[in-house]
Amino acid sequence: MEDDAALRVPPTHEIIIVPPPEHHGRHALLQQCIQVRIDVFVTEQRFPLEVEVDEHDPEATHWLLRLTPSNKPIGTIRAHKVEHTSGAYYKLARLVVLKEYRHYKFGRNLVLALHNWAKDNARNSGVIDFVKIVCHSQAARADSAGAVAFYRKLGYEEEGNLFEEDGEPHQKMVARLSLSE
Repeated sequence: MEDDAALRVPPTHEIIIVPPPEHHGRHALLQQCIQVRIDVFVTEQRFPLEVEVDEHDPEATHWLLRLTPSNKPIGTIRAHKVEHTSGAYYKLARLVVLKEYRHYKFGRNLVLALHNWAKDNARNSGVIDFVKIVCHSQAARADSAGAVAFYRKLGYEEEGNLFEEDGEPHQKMVARLSLSE
């Protein structure tokens, strides 16, 4: 029988940012991100394949979580900047970690990597106070019951009412990250 403490020690891993669209190495890494998303959202959670890959994938920034030294992809997240009349924000989307690795809190690590990137981008574009990040959290699936609470722990707050997205209830979550920290 394995020791419970040993089960909480995460395997060696890395989080990399998938290179930008013009980079020759992007395609293979982006495909790994999409395959992890398909494994979780389509195979495990039964969302339709048609909604998984969308118009944001080609230009969005993607992070890939993979084990080392094998480079096995086990998680991903993406973000893209949204210009809105009320101000620009970053849209966090497609956060997934393969089921057998979720107890290591890798999802938190992916969100924090995205937060650091968004703060750096905001500072470099002249923003001085805070950066806004928005996500649509699954709200009522049995396998995602803790998603809203997960985002709350990372500084997100619910905004508005539940809404339907891809056939499931979602909650808009918003974080305003200080740039003075």
